[in-house]
Amino acid sequence: MYVKVRDLMTANVLTIRPYHSVERARKLMDSHQLSALPVVDSDDLVVGMVSSSDLVRTNGSENSPVRTIMSTRVFTISEYDAVHSVARMMRNRHIHHVVVTNEKRVVGMISSYDLLRLVENHRFVMRNAPNGPRGKHGTG
Repeated sequence: MYVKVRDLMTANVLTIRPYHSVERARKLMDSHQLSALPVVDSDDLVVGMVSSSDLVRTNGSENSPVRTIMSTRVFTISEYDAVHSVARMMRNRHIHHVVVTNEKRVVGMISSYDLLRLVENHRFVMRNAPNGPRGKHGTG
């Protein structure tokens, strides 16, 4: 089965603006049980990401703008890409959330939990299953 990012992503993603307060981000994330929010500019293009980890490090600066705590290195993927591409990106970059885009606009979000749901639902096909240890002294 060829699973695409759009098959697993969460659509209708809540976003926040860089000038919104840290308190607003915290309330949005708490009330919607989110662990990350894309930060978008006035053209709805992604300029950052604020995560629950960022909120933990705020040190009481609830009135500060989100831009002071957001990560500006945001990883995006097309909704039409294969899901293994986003899994590889997350693993290699040590990240848990990737913004899904279509023509640079946010159309969804995919998280490591979405990938776990794929495994849980057995919606994957293992290719070249290992036969045992390989290497210099392995068999096979």
